[in-house]
Amino acid sequence: MGQMYKCTADLQWPIVAMSPLCLLLLLTLTLVDVPGSRGACPLPADLKKEDGTRTCAKLYDKSDPYYDNCCQGAELSLEPGTDLPYLPSSWANKASSLVVGTRCELTVWSRPGKEGKTRKFSSGSYPRLEEYRRGIFGDWANSISGLYCKHEGSNGYLVWVTLWMLETQCPGQRDMGTALQE
Repeated sequence: MGQMYKCTADLQWPIVAMSPLCLLLLLTLTLVDVPGSRGACPLPADLKKEDGTRTCAKLYDKSDPYYDNCCQGAELSLEPGTDLPYLPSSWANKASSLVVGTRCELTVWSRPGKEGKTRKFSSGSYPRLEEYRRGIFGDWANSISGLYCKHEGSNGYLVWVTLWMLETQCPGQRDMGTALQE
């Protein structure tokens, strides 16, 4: 069997015997932003217009092997509820990076008219669409021809409950202002 030690002071851990140079290098590597995590892409929570309204997703026409150069070039901003079965000709099969806002989901299709392969992108940054498979041999870079962006808010249920309560409490009155004044 192995040798038994009476206390941990008898152990010689390799990490304790590291030189100061190795410790400095290790500390430097932990402080550096990990490539591929997000690159130059904005955070999903930062997808807002100047007036503060929500942006569901942004598509970019430039990506790069270096993550810091992704999410560059022309951009297409999508509001919640945007449904484009046919992308404008300047954007058809051009997107190579994208960011999906918080509580949003972007569904994309590889052919116009919501045909072909499909994929759902949840909230997050996708700096290199080359890394996301589309079938056996393809990827999603320069392959998006149609899309739908929806906001996954809890407001849908709240609106349904409010309308149900209005209908049961105030039959025939769907106007919230009139119902609340009574």
